[in-house]
Amino acid sequence: MVATTEEQVEAVRALVAAIPPGRVATYGDIASAAGLSSARTVGWIMRTDSADLPWHRVLGASGRPAPHLAHRQIAKLELEGVPIRDGRVDLAAARHRFDQAG
Repeated sequence: MVATTEEQVEAVRALVAAIPPGRVATYGDIASAAGLSSARTVGWIMRTDSADLPWHRVLGASGRPAPHLAHRQIAKLELEGVPIRDGRVDLAAARHRFDQAG
Protein backbone atom coordinates (compact mmCIF):
# COMPACT_ATOMS: atom_id res chain seq x y z
CA MET A 1 0.00 0.00 0.00
CA VAL A 2 1.22 3.47 -0.84
CA ALA A 3 1.62 5.74 2.17
CA THR A 4 -0.85 8.59 2.46
CA THR A 5 0.92 11.94 2.25
CA GLU A 6 0.33 14.88 4.55
CA GLU A 7 -0.94 16.80 1.50
CA GLN A 8 -3.56 14.13 0.84
CA VAL A 9 -4.65 14.17 4.47
CA GLU A 10 -4.97 17.95 4.38
CA ALA A 11 -6.90 17.84 1.09
CA VAL A 12 -9.41 15.40 2.58
CA ARG A 13 -9.70 17.46 5.75
CA ALA A 14 -10.33 20.65 3.73
CA LEU A 15 -13.00 18.94 1.63
CA VAL A 16 -14.81 17.55 4.67
CA ALA A 17 -14.65 20.97 6.34
CA ALA A 18 -16.23 22.50 3.20
CA ILE A 19 -19.38 20.35 3.32
CA PRO A 20 -22.08 22.79 4.45
CA PRO A 21 -24.69 22.04 7.11
CA GLY A 22 -27.64 20.15 5.68
CA ARG A 23 -25.51 18.47 3.00
CA VAL A 24 -23.51 15.23 2.87
CA ALA A 25 -20.80 13.63 0.76
CA THR A 26 -19.71 10.04 0.29
CA TYR A 27 -16.22 8.71 0.92
CA GLY A 28 -15.99 8.23 -2.86
CA ASP A 29 -17.04 11.83 -3.58
CA ILE A 30 -14.26 13.07 -1.33
CA ALA A 31 -11.69 10.66 -2.78
CA SER A 32 -12.55 11.81 -6.29
CA ALA A 33 -12.40 15.52 -5.38
CA ALA A 34 -9.05 14.98 -3.59
CA GLY A 35 -7.58 13.01 -6.50
CA LEU A 36 -7.25 9.82 -4.45
CA SER A 37 -7.59 6.40 -6.01
CA SER A 38 -9.61 4.86 -3.18
CA ALA A 39 -12.51 5.82 -0.95
CA ARG A 40 -10.89 3.57 1.67
CA THR A 41 -8.11 6.14 2.05
CA VAL A 42 -10.74 8.73 2.96
CA GLY A 43 -12.22 6.29 5.46
CA TRP A 44 -8.82 5.78 7.07
CA ILE A 45 -8.23 9.53 7.30
CA MET A 46 -11.68 10.02 8.79
CA ARG A 47 -11.04 7.33 11.41
CA THR A 48 -7.71 8.80 12.45
CA ASP A 49 -7.97 12.58 11.96
CA SER A 50 -11.52 13.94 11.95
CA ALA A 51 -12.44 14.78 15.55
CA ASP A 52 -12.53 18.50 14.74
CA LEU A 53 -14.42 18.06 11.44
CA PRO A 54 -18.11 17.65 10.58
CA TRP A 55 -17.54 13.87 10.32
CA HIS A 56 -21.26 13.20 10.45
CA ARG A 57 -21.65 14.64 6.92
CA VAL A 58 -19.57 11.82 5.38
CA LEU A 59 -21.30 8.57 4.45
CA GLY A 60 -20.81 5.42 2.46
CA ALA A 61 -22.22 5.20 -1.06
CA SER A 62 -25.40 3.53 0.24
CA GLY A 63 -26.32 6.64 2.24
CA ARG A 64 -26.31 4.58 5.44
CA PRO A 65 -24.08 5.54 8.35
CA ALA A 66 -21.67 3.04 9.86
CA PRO A 67 -23.61 0.87 12.34
CA HIS A 68 -21.48 1.90 15.32
CA LEU A 69 -22.12 5.60 14.56
CA ALA A 70 -25.66 5.40 13.18
CA HIS A 71 -27.60 6.82 16.11
CA ARG A 72 -25.27 9.81 16.69
CA GLN A 73 -24.76 10.46 12.98
CA ILE A 74 -28.45 10.34 12.05
CA ALA A 75 -29.34 12.57 15.02
CA LYS A 76 -26.76 15.19 13.97
CA LEU A 77 -27.91 15.10 10.34
CA GLU A 78 -31.58 15.38 11.29
CA LEU A 79 -30.78 18.50 13.32
CA GLU A 80 -29.31 20.01 10.13
CA GLY A 81 -32.42 19.13 8.11
CA VAL A 82 -30.86 16.35 6.02
CA PRO A 83 -33.64 14.19 4.51
CA ILE A 84 -33.49 10.68 5.99
CA ARG A 85 -35.74 7.76 5.15
CA ASP A 86 -35.56 4.39 6.91
CA GLY A 87 -32.13 5.14 8.39
CA ARG A 88 -30.68 6.16 5.04
CA VAL A 89 -29.78 9.66 3.86
CA ASP A 90 -31.49 10.71 0.62
CA LEU A 91 -28.28 11.28 -1.34
CA ALA A 92 -30.15 12.60 -4.38
CA ALA A 93 -31.51 15.46 -2.26
CA ALA A 94 -28.64 16.10 0.16
CA ARG A 95 -25.42 15.30 -1.72
CA HIS A 96 -22.87 18.11 -1.79
CA ARG A 97 -21.13 18.66 -5.13
CA PHE A 98 -17.53 19.74 -4.81
CA ASP A 99 -16.30 22.38 -7.26
CA GLN A 100 -14.59 20.32 -9.96
CA ALA A 101 -12.38 23.27 -10.89
CA GLY A 102 -10.65 23.29 -7.52
